[in-house]
Amino acid sequence: MKQTVSVKNIGLRGVTVADTKISFIDGEKGILIYRGYRIEELAERSTFMETAFLLLNGYLPSTKELDNFENQMRKNRELPDYIYDCLRRLPMDADPMDMLQGAVPLLAMVDPDLHEDSRDANFRMAQRLIAWLPAVTAAWHRIRNGRDPLPPDTTLSHAANFLWQLTGTKPDAEMARYLDCCLVLHADHTFNASTFACREVCSTRAHMYAAVAAGIGALSGSLHGGANARVMAMLLDLESEKDLAGWVKDHIDRGERIMGFGHAVYKTMDPRAAYLKDMATKLGKSKGMEKWDRLSKDLERIATTEFVARGKTEIKPNVDFFSAPVYFMMGIPRDLFTPIFAISRIAGWSSHVIEEKFAEAQDKPMLYRPQAEYVGNYCGLMGCVYDPLTARQEQELS
Repeated sequence: MKQTVSVKNIGLRGVTVADTKISFIDGEKGILIYRGYRIEELAERSTFMETAFLLLNGYLPSTKELDNFENQMRKNRELPDYIYDCLRRLPMDADPMDMLQGAVPLLAMVDPDLHEDSRDANFRMAQRLIAWLPAVTAAWHRIRNGRDPLPPDTTLSHAANFLWQLTGTKPDAEMARYLDCCLVLHADHTFNASTFACREVCSTRAHMYAAVAAGIGALSGSLHGGANARVMAMLLDLESEKDLAGWVKDHIDRGERIMGFGHAVYKTMDPRAAYLKDMATKLGKSKGMEKWDRLSKDLERIATTEFVARGKTEIKPNVDFFSAPVYFMMGIPRDLFTPIFAISRIAGWSSHVIEEKFAEAQDKPMLYRPQAEYVGNYCGLMGCVYDPLTARQEQELS
């Protein structure tokens, strides 16, 4: 007997699962807020370190608090020696996101606060993870290319130090600022798939590293953080396309996705995409790579016009669409686009883990346990007896 059930709220779309004070999205108006501050304000006037402090603590730091926070981050940049040994033993063609997800549990083993589940201990773990993720990513990139990892430079900012450890060249102020701004834009985005994965795991009272490893796994998917690398692959394929409008029309007619368009929440242009669009123009000019800026904007214009003509006015560019050419023009390899997303989002993930673990609402369930509708067979119910031999014979006869 087969029971037919209509499944509601597929993917938990539109389902409120918890309260948060960390970030807010108005998808109709294209608004993103971190702890009460518009993302445009933070991108223009803040830094990633200041934004990370804001997300973790709920308020902007004083000059002294920010100095202390940044100094602690600098002290945490050095990786344990055994991490380098482990990275050298990995296959050189390993996916960077698989590497990053695997590195997090290894880092957990040396964290002195791992088994102290207090708010202060979780805050210190968050600081270490924010400092360690870029160091691991840079070290892996150098090791897989036959080079030795570079020591951190404590005179450099968070973003500048990552670029130094990645490339071996000290970045200019403009490039460091652009990357820092990208990290601000990606730092949090309410209950997206990877953030919910972190919160769900830590709701079992698992430690922060277990939760963050789950978040990285969720982010690695092509429908989440992996989308920006696919955007750049698309742009590279379109570099010599003569009929861009025809390509867009054919693509949509076949029911295929144009990567970087559409969002689960935004019904207008993603506010982060708007900021990155302007950055792409500036980078194109300063790097002599205007063709990628022109191509992305031509594709945006043509695709948006085509979607509007088909009555799909809500499909607009998202953050992945313009972050792809921005990272590419920075000289960052495509398979590191998503790890850089993680390097930023770790600030939001760890903030959500702390909020989940120390929620103020006393009636909040400690463990996420959604229900499912069973739509399979009912062989062993209502007096039916399961006989393996009979079941196999029936299967063979059918």
